Amino acid sequence: MISIHELSKEFPTAEGPILAVDRVSFEVQAGEVYGLLGPNGAGKTTTMRMILGLLRADSGYAEVAGYRSDLRGDDVKRQVGFISASSGIYQWLTGREVLSFFADVYGLAPTEAAERIELLSNLLDLRTFLDRRCATLSTGQRQRVNLARALVHDPPVMIMDEPTLGLDIVGSQIIFDYIELLKQQGKAIILCTHQLDQAERICSRFGLLFRSRMVREGSLDELLADSNYKSLVDLFIALIQKPNAIDAMAAARN
Repeated sequence: MISIHELSKEFPTAEGPILAVDRVSFEVQAGEVYGLLGPNGAGKTTTMRMILGLLRADSGYAEVAGYRSDLRGDDVKRQVGFISASSGIYQWLTGREVLSFFADVYGLAPTEAAERIELLSNLLDLRTFLDRRCATLSTGQRQRVNLARALVHDPPVMIMDEPTLGLDIVGSQIIFDYIELLKQQGKAIILCTHQLDQAERICSRFGLLFRSRMVREGSLDELLADSNYKSLVDLFIALIQKPNAIDAMAAARN
């Protein structure tokens, strides 16, 4: 469903070029939640922007539902629902009006749009504030409207960049419960999050980015067995503080 082939991206700076993404490759199948993890500056957001076709790769390519991002960018966008902590919504529209607008952008007929909005309203518990202006909503309420906006056209692929940032425990749980439902519906999902305890429970596999490169990939059991750590948090911290030690452990097992 999602196939990433040797993506690379370099940015020029006054001090010289910075290699933001270095030959990153991975795949995500239908019904799978892929945790794309790494410290700030590892290249996660740049990778997602290239997958979406918002940023042109210097080399390599991304393929989503059979469409290459560098060749069929508009078709890729139709196949993807994207949610980010930085995504904005129109302040002077109600949540229902926001969802109706995006349903129209994606070509849904009015009857189909109304059915999707009703379904998402029930699933994400939007009913009590769906007809309020977005400027009056809390952070958690806005993020739920954002998630519904990304799902209104029922895309087969979801890309989520810190979807629970700024949310309380209840708001975060609603988001993660719905990710689990999307997984059961057979959608391919890329999840970028720093909530590693939640990621442990919901992700099928993980890719760990560090210094622009994919340094580890596999299921939770595979990653922990390969490193001798007991949790994803321990492995993540060790990756940042002593990456050479992790490499040595993996080499010894091989």
